[in-house]
Amino acid sequence: MLNQTGSMTAPHSASKSGAPTRGRFLIELLVALLITRLPFISVPFKWLESYFHELSHGIATLLTGGAVSHIQLFPNGAGLCFSQGGWPVVIGFSGYFGAALWGYLIFILATWPKGIRVSFAVLGSAVVLTTLLWGRDLLTISILASLAVLFLLPLKLNRNRFMGSGLRVMALMIMLNALASPTVLLGLNGKGDAAMLAGATWIPAWIWVFIWLAISALMIFLCWQRVDRAASKNSK
Repeated sequence: MLNQTGSMTAPHSASKSGAPTRGRFLIELLVALLITRLPFISVPFKWLESYFHELSHGIATLLTGGAVSHIQLFPNGAGLCFSQGGWPVVIGFSGYFGAALWGYLIFILATWPKGIRVSFAVLGSAVVLTTLLWGRDLLTISILASLAVLFLLPLKLNRNRFMGSGLRVMALMIMLNALASPTVLLGLNGKGDAAMLAGATWIPAWIWVFIWLAISALMIFLCWQRVDRAASKNSK
């Protein structure tokens, strides 16, 4: 709309913080949910959650004094982090927790309009660095290369608005996959991060699964809170 001086003013629906409106957020969440349920199309986005899951294991290993040999990613979205040393409880817990946290942090980056291109570049570069440091087999390197393209290709776009929306959808897909993935562990007897933590702490595996589910749900709720606060501030 025009103000009294004749210059254009931003509509109230646009957030100065770069956060989407409530309606736009719900649409992006729905799109993210639909994509994670589509066969074939959802596969690269499962790799995203798997990548951040294994990356979190690797970072936790390094932070607790261990060493990472390499990571391995599989077409079905599974992954492995090969390491020595470190604190097993922290390392085991960090995978699903880290994936959900990464999703939330990426969503926050996607609400930073001036830095959206930098965010894509940094995330793409992080995948490339991971490939150089911890990629060993051809399949893992191919999957990591696909993820690097997923982050770096949007830099060809000139519209930050579409880039921000795309990055938010990717972030939401990571959190949704982090929400769904731990439930698979309930059907695995003696396998997976939950079983390892149960053996190390005497806390049943299902409790660890519940904790990860609660964390993922909390991260999505925090995204909504950020959107809601921004919308409330704009309406004043």
